[in-house]
Amino acid sequence: MRSQFATSNRWNKEEVKKGGRKYLPYVFTEQGIAMLASVLHSDTAIQVSIRIMNAFVEMRHFIANNALLFERISNVELKQLEYQKQTDEKLEQIFSYISEHEESSQKVFFYGQIYDAFSLIVSLIQKAEEEIVLIDGYVDIGTLNLLSRKNENVSVMIYTDKRTRLSRTDVDNFNAQYPVLEVRYTKVFHDRFIILDGKTAYHVGASLKDADKKCFWINRIQDTDIVEGILLRLKKEKEE
Repeated sequence: MRSQFATSNRWNKEEVKKGGRKYLPYVFTEQGIAMLASVLHSDTAIQVSIRIMNAFVEMRHFIANNALLFERISNVELKQLEYQKQTDEKLEQIFSYISEHEESSQKVFFYGQIYDAFSLIVSLIQKAEEEIVLIDGYVDIGTLNLLSRKNENVSVMIYTDKRTRLSRTDVDNFNAQYPVLEVRYTKVFHDRFIILDGKTAYHVGASLKDADKKCFWINRIQDTDIVEGILLRLKKEKEE
């Protein structure tokens, strides 16, 4: 506020109510202080001028001494902005890829889609990082050929019928090159299942060995309770 004798210099009734008209404040630059000190001669004015000049000098010294630090901070900020930009672009690419390649929860294969069927089965097998559990009443060398595409150090457990065409020699030959495979026998399952790492399960409408012979579907099991139930039943089979 600018006022004279506690009254606004330019006033009207509205301005008086508000306390006066508003103006930008006055401030002194370093050169202005030097000019002011040349015309003011009182001790107080001189001391104040000296202090203000010292403040300007100290500020200049501080800026000069820390110029390199300010430059580094500026460079860091620029790098952060560039990194943030690159990160945002990469995340955008990832989200775009996920949305375009989102895995379908179910897939139907018709007779003649041999390549598509085997490609999907192999891709599921290669998702496992530690363990593959296959529940399939009818397995043979063709089944082992698919399982041989698994990642290294991934174990395989097959639950099948005793009438399976898989011999002990077949299992030994597989383990000699793609360890570790174990075969157990059970009759309690009619449907076929693939369970990966004890958490992701797929219901398969046909034996893996028949993927090139019949129409079938593969459906991911979304209910975790169902997956846990299957694993508990397998555990019971193992104990028995």
